[in-house]
Amino acid sequence: MKTPDFFAAVAPIRLRDPLAAFLGAAEAGVIEYAYTDVVKLAGHSCPTVAAAFGMTRAALAALYGDELPERGGIAVAFRERADAGVTGVKANVVAMLTGAAGECGFKGIAGRFVRRGLLSFEADIPLEARFTRLDGGAAVDVGAEVGDVPADPDLPGLMQRAVAGAASPGEGERFGRLWQERVRRILLERIGDPAVFVVRPAPNP
Repeated sequence: MKTPDFFAAVAPIRLRDPLAAFLGAAEAGVIEYAYTDVVKLAGHSCPTVAAAFGMTRAALAALYGDELPERGGIAVAFRERADAGVTGVKANVVAMLTGAAGECGFKGIAGRFVRRGLLSFEADIPLEARFTRLDGGAAVDVGAEVGDVPADPDLPGLMQRAVAGAASPGEGERFGRLWQERVRRILLERIGDPAVFVVRPAPNP
């Protein structure tokens, strides 16, 4: 799988998954998710996928600090319906990274490692999503303002031609390069920018 070079420069998200440790799937349950992993899940790389990756990174950093985040120990609620806009795309990425799942998720083993019911929608929250630790209830609200990372001025016209099937091979290649260049800037230049990745403490339930 040949991907843009910058994918490898995006720092992975590292977590500890007690279920993975219990079942011997990963030593000490430590798992790393690279940006390439979420691209494989989504089937594409775009500002929405990058936003979900960055939102999760920001939320976990706020909730756990220097501590290794616990995969499966986090509930995530989205403000919008699952089928509204790009919410479902973001939720799929967040679910992969955090282990949070909806009603079809893992039911656990003897009451442990339950992932089912940790992902929900249509929450009454101020930002896009709320991440809540299950071990105490600490929570943060997060959002991604990727509109603050503008695209190349040529991109809209190239996209219109590409979608219409009117782009030349060269134009199609340039469209893809410019599209990924915006993703690169989100993930490498603006990943720590609080104006792009907004994190606020949320009240305990």
